[in-house]
Amino acid sequence: MIGTVTVDARISDWVVQRVVRRVMGPLVPLTATVAALLVGAAMVWGFGGDPVEGYRAMFTGAFGGISEFADTTVKATPLLLVGVGICIAFRASVINIGGEGQIIAGALLSTVVVLALPDLHRGALLPLALIAGAVGGACMGFIPGVLKAYANVNEILSTIMLNIVAGYMMQYLLLGPMIDKEAVEAGNHIAQTKRLSPNSDLPILLGDTQMNLGIVIGAVVAIGAFFLLWRTSLGYEIRAVGGSKDASRYAGMKVERRIVQALTLSGMMSGLGGAVLVFSSVAHRLSVESGPAGFTQLAGFNGIVAALFGGLHPLWTIPAAILFGGLLVGANALQRAVQVATPLVVALSGLVVVFVVSSDRAVRWARHLGERFDIGASPEHDRTGSAASGGADAPTTPSGEGAEP
Repeated sequence: MIGTVTVDARISDWVVQRVVRRVMGPLVPLTATVAALLVGAAMVWGFGGDPVEGYRAMFTGAFGGISEFADTTVKATPLLLVGVGICIAFRASVINIGGEGQIIAGALLSTVVVLALPDLHRGALLPLALIAGAVGGACMGFIPGVLKAYANVNEILSTIMLNIVAGYMMQYLLLGPMIDKEAVEAGNHIAQTKRLSPNSDLPILLGDTQMNLGIVIGAVVAIGAFFLLWRTSLGYEIRAVGGSKDASRYAGMKVERRIVQALTLSGMMSGLGGAVLVFSSVAHRLSVESGPAGFTQLAGFNGIVAALFGGLHPLWTIPAAILFGGLLVGANALQRAVQVATPLVVALSGLVVVFVVSSDRAVRWARHLGERFDIGASPEHDRTGSAASGGADAPTTPSGEGAEP
């Protein structure tokens, strides 16, 4: 009887711990967003605007109709793909800040493929272009992965530096070898390619809107990343390396190789996002007229926020990216509704970023709440269990990052 009570108490502990981790993971970033919007409301009011009217316009502008929701999905797609890559890298305890450069690399390589094979059938050209984008991003993720694994170079530093390299490379190519030569002959020296082959355009899912196949690709990639991380031996080893490199190495795992693979896969997701940005654009060409950041729309950084908002879980990143994409789209409607300065709208988006990123510490606290305070167990159960086992420690229960989400 005593042993049964002890087992029941341990099972109760384990169930409560899993519920806390699953609920608090998404709840904390959501609460941080609400707090950021409250601070933003005070700022709008301080500048003479009506925050209620402004937020109503922001919600309507992002989710008020089919056309508005379509625009939100277009904005959310690169955030989702970058965010999924961040989730993979995080599981190996490495941080990928190179999303911007990886997006650019993917966009460049996929554009080169389309320019080289413009007459290829649509059924072959589009998949080939998307694969090229993923390969381009993977190459940009492979470099910092090797530097981290074999030379212990800080991945934050190397990925940020590669962002700059990719930006200058993009400007050079679009002002030189890849520039639209017909436009140059006409006196137009804009840094952009010619109109890409229609066979490379992403199909539109809803007529008279911009919603395209990209959002479906992003969702499929997120689901695939979930199965990779929690249903394959590779994913298990990536998570094990993230939990403890020394223990993983002692168990015979190739730690350095898993670190390289994690950053390569992370870059692959971002590179695919770059290809989607090109082939879903209204102009149907690669352009850097307003600079590299104008092309990427800062998705390489905003995707990190989407991942954090989703609790660094691939599946939760899907709604998180759509929600954060809606905030970015709706901010323009807010500006028009309350007639506030553009910097205030930028500051509002920045507040959301700061609050969500800062909430990461709270998420970690929530995930380990059960282990630290032994939720659900009573002193009587502990003493009974110890007596029944002759003073030996009770078996531990599944918890932490290694457990299935």
